[in-house]
Amino acid sequence: MPNNSYSVFESSLDKTNLILKDIEQAYGWPKERRNQSYAALRTVLHLLRDRLPVQESAHFAAQLPALVRGIYFEGWDPSVVPIKLNREEFLYEVRAGFPFDVEGGPATVVNTVLNALRRHVTDGEWDDVRSTMPKDLTTIMP
Repeated sequence: MPNNSYSVFESSLDKTNLILKDIEQAYGWPKERRNQSYAALRTVLHLLRDRLPVQESAHFAAQLPALVRGIYFEGWDPSVVPIKLNREEFLYEVRAGFPFDVEGGPATVVNTVLNALRRHVTDGEWDDVRSTMPKDLTTIMP
């Protein structure tokens, strides 16, 4: 009997690395800055997660690679979501969680990370996520 858990783990790791590589390529970062791309991914994932209603958050996470889903749910307290944040508050929190100086600032970090994630969820799910965001936040979402 083949060991499918190994292949599932490897597939998730490969997909996670593709997401991180997408972020790095958008900024022109070398692979040696993987911790920085991870910090960007983690920060945006957590803020997006905390902004979504519980059910929508779970639906979105179900489409992410298993490793990214683990990052997504790390430290999650569903009893306190959704947290209402407008665009400026959301970007302030991105800056607090991702303290690196990057071209375009926090709005570009959000757009870059969400572009990388966008490739891994269905159009319908992405539309559902966008529809839960305030209008001023959707301006930085792909």
